[in-house]
Amino acid sequence: MATGSELIRVEDVTKKFKGGVVALNGCSLTISPGEVVAIIGPSGSGKSTLLRCLNLLETPTSGHIFFDGVDITDKKVDINLHRRKMGMVFQHFNLFPHKTVMQNITLAPVTLKLKTEDEAKKRGMELLERIGLADKANEYPNMLSGGQKQRIAIVRALCMEPDVMLFDEPTSALDPEMVGEVLDLMRQLAADGMTMAIVTHEMGFAREVASRVIFMDGGAILEENTPSELFDHPQNPRTQTFLSKVL
Repeated sequence: MATGSELIRVEDVTKKFKGGVVALNGCSLTISPGEVVAIIGPSGSGKSTLLRCLNLLETPTSGHIFFDGVDITDKKVDINLHRRKMGMVFQHFNLFPHKTVMQNITLAPVTLKLKTEDEAKKRGMELLERIGLADKANEYPNMLSGGQKQRIAIVRALCMEPDVMLFDEPTSALDPEMVGEVLDLMRQLAADGMTMAIVTHEMGFAREVASRVIFMDGGAILEENTPSELFDHPQNPRTQTFLSKVL
């Protein structure tokens, strides 16, 4: 495990896009095994960019990111090997429409030869049974509700047996009545001890489930604390203003 039992360490990461737009400005944080870190803040604050840097879907302009003790920003590192241990769940599910639910779930572990097809199907069915969607194994994504698709996307990531799950606003594309079923699954993962980093607008969920909350604005981490301290006693004036409008 990484130094001091850290699974992820972000050191002074900056991300600049073309045109000089600074999306991240000197961000540093650590995530320990079993932690649930919620990242909150206004739109355009850099939350999703920071999350996407954790598995190099976005490459930092400067700074370093360590995963399990390895500097994955080092050009010599095979990032794909490390991504196998980092599950990613997006806003818009990203399921393959021409493949069944089970084919979506088993594709990566079988293609990467991490599991045999039989092993992947067995694990996939265990996970589907756990979320009450075993009867959907042979259906196609267009036959599912948004909430079902997102839970399948989470199961697809879990089938890779990741060390950490990264969630990029996983409920923001869902109808309000479907949000709860996705958050319930994430609560179960937290209770099971899964390490998670979650970009979210669901403040109640962040307060309830996170072990730590990070507030971002202007590409910077302005404040981080336990949920009770950050939500009830925010220190930074910008955090105070933001929370006064969303709580």
